[in-house]
Amino acid sequence: MILRTATRRDLPAVLALLADEERVVDPASITVGEAHERAFAAIEADPRNEMLVLVEAGASGAGTVVGCLQITYIPGLGQGGAERALVEAVRIRADRRGGGLGRDLMGRAAERARARGCALVQLTSNKRRSDAHRFYESLGYARSHEGFKLPLAD
Repeated sequence: MILRTATRRDLPAVLALLADEERVVDPASITVGEAHERAFAAIEADPRNEMLVLVEAGASGAGTVVGCLQITYIPGLGQGGAERALVEAVRIRADRRGGGLGRDLMGRAAERARARGCALVQLTSNKRRSDAHRFYESLGYARSHEGFKLPLAD
């Protein structure tokens, strides 16, 4: 498995992973909208953001995106002034779960954050995702805070 920075060409595959975590969505069926294009361009241009993909290399040299996540590096005054890494949009393709890919993906993300000098990695997860919560806890993540969100769009 190769972990690399996502390219524009990966955008349909990433959106397919995010579209439905219970089934495999064909990236060819995904419509990449203008808002997606803008968001991806902003992530790509920002040195504090990384959209990463886990790719299974095929015989032809082309690869299948089987996982993704976004890391945002946040400067702060806490933790001795060290950055923290915020992990979002973690997904492993539905038909590839249970084989250690998620553990590998999250481990590599934590290593990237450590190499950058981050003091901690944090994430939020929807309260309905109990399987994901068990997974994060198995990796050593603790339920240390209660999260709140305020929707700003209708």
